[in-house]
Amino acid sequence: MAFGTQDDTDEVMNEINMTPLVDVMLVLLIIFIITVPVMKHSVNIDLPRATNQPQDAKPETVRLSVDADGSYFWNENRIPEQDLPRLLSAEAARNPQPELHIRGDKAVRYERVAQAMAAAQQAGLRKIGFITEPKAN
Repeated sequence: MAFGTQDDTDEVMNEINMTPLVDVMLVLLIIFIITVPVMKHSVNIDLPRATNQPQDAKPETVRLSVDADGSYFWNENRIPEQDLPRLLSAEAARNPQPELHIRGDKAVRYERVAQAMAAAQQAGLRKIGFITEPKAN
């Protein structure tokens, strides 16, 4: 037995090896079978229309100050303590709801600031912040 012998004839090979061609076609067929259902699967929905313009309606800020003797100031105007819940409820009902900035004097008792915070929470205000001064170097 002689392996790798060559014919001495220089004949042209007239047959095409079909095995690699069939392998490639089967792989492509499998890829198409998998991807076509994924491409056609969609849900028809009617999307809402919206504008992409930014809204510049910033909520205004309400300043509630508590001075050293425990008095309340609504936007720099002194108010009686019994008017505070009414004013906070009126601001909570507005749309958009304003931000409440509480400024407490460092000499005031914490109790007065806590009462203002509790009144704001009961009125329904959601955005409450504290105003402080930075420490001087």
